[in-house]
Amino acid sequence: MPTAKKEAAIAELQRKLKDSTNLFLTDYTGLTVEQITRLRGELRKDGSSYSVVKNTLFSIAAADLAKTLEKYLAGPTGVVFAGEDPVAPAKALKTFSDDVKAIGIKAAYIEGRIVDAKEVMVLASLPSKQELIAKLVGSLASPLRGLVTVLSGNQSGLVRVLNAIREQKAAATNA
Repeated sequence: MPTAKKEAAIAELQRKLKDSTNLFLTDYTGLTVEQITRLRGELRKDGSSYSVVKNTLFSIAAADLAKTLEKYLAGPTGVVFAGEDPVAPAKALKTFSDDVKAIGIKAAYIEGRIVDAKEVMVLASLPSKQELIAKLVGSLASPLRGLVTVLSGNQSGLVRVLNAIREQKAAATNA
């Protein structure tokens, strides 16, 4: 029978799993508490969280999901609980690995499928969701901007022609 502390940990894991769409399983071997705290801070910027979990408690909390991730739940395991955008936490993990210390990525559970470490690194190289939206808006706005420029060019040309006619008439009346 699990203790009250373990039951609370399982309930907390279940809550985090319910709130998360994407999960990243990592091996935190060799990281200091300070480095893990720094990693948590990097992940928190994008709304993700990082927890060091006991594999058995995670298996109990995740139930069916744990069966699909069973081969990755061996050894020290840290879990990134991420929201809708899987690119941001992947980038944060890659940046942390490049800048501070290499962190082992065991696997990820992204939008209902298991992804290995190589695919997570490919995901980290993609532009973020907001960057893609900005590029799309820029692409859509570009033709409209060109149309506005062309239409305003005709108006300014008409104004110049009318101004030239006014100046000619003014010069003709003065002469």
